[in-house]
Amino acid sequence: MSAIPTTTPHSISQPEPLRKSRLYWTIADTLVIVKRQLIHTRRIPMELVGFAIMPIMFVVLFRYVFAGAINVGNGMSYVNFLMAGIFVQSLAFSAPHTGITLTQDLQKGLIDRFRSLPMAHSAYLTGRIIADVIKNGFAVAVMVIVGLAVGFRPEAGLLGWLGAIGVMLFFAFAMCWLGAMIALLVRSPESVDQMLFTALFPLTFASSAFVPASSMPGWLQVFVNHQPVTLVVNTVRGLLLDMPVGNDGWMALAWCVAILVICVPVAVSLYQRATSR
Repeated sequence: MSAIPTTTPHSISQPEPLRKSRLYWTIADTLVIVKRQLIHTRRIPMELVGFAIMPIMFVVLFRYVFAGAINVGNGMSYVNFLMAGIFVQSLAFSAPHTGITLTQDLQKGLIDRFRSLPMAHSAYLTGRIIADVIKNGFAVAVMVIVGLAVGFRPEAGLLGWLGAIGVMLFFAFAMCWLGAMIALLVRSPESVDQMLFTALFPLTFASSAFVPASSMPGWLQVFVNHQPVTLVVNTVRGLLLDMPVGNDGWMALAWCVAILVICVPVAVSLYQRATSR
């Protein structure tokens, strides 16, 4: 009777574990956080309502209360002038939302739980900001529908729409990083809210969002014509209405890049310091 051949664990070739680069796992972990944040929002739909309700109120208020008293010139209807300002204003105020929710997660210890998992260290911060940008995109879509309902008539073609959406989302991305940096500096939801709203209200209202800059005093125009909200508004308005953008487009993008260059490394450094304790 022939002996049955035996094998040992060492004689069986074991497949090597699939090795992925560090960049792959960073992106994968970030996408997991993005998915988590969006699922969380879907389970709390009032959060999305909060993103859209204030811009809708501004559309209705300015369209039906102030439109008769404001002349923007050049034969342009006020609602066409207004909508770009409403879009950019709502995106600017995404910074407080990101900052407040980030400080709340820090206080609840949620970030400490993520830190205990085998995941990329930067995944939470980047994933949260990308999710907030996606939610802002939803808010802009709602505002476009509301704007069309109250008389907004954009003249942009496909490239104009893609350009305007790209500029708006890039601006929202920069503002979310600004909110994250402020949140990690002050660590208090109340302080984040106060600091960012105090800074953003002058930037949004002392801009070309709601009235032409040419209607303001000369000394104020110097500030208005060179601050980021005005430049982004002018760029989005020009793209949506098929008007020349000029240098405003490059200057708007330069402002967004400058905000990111300052805020991203500072926020990442503060985040690593906060989660290493």
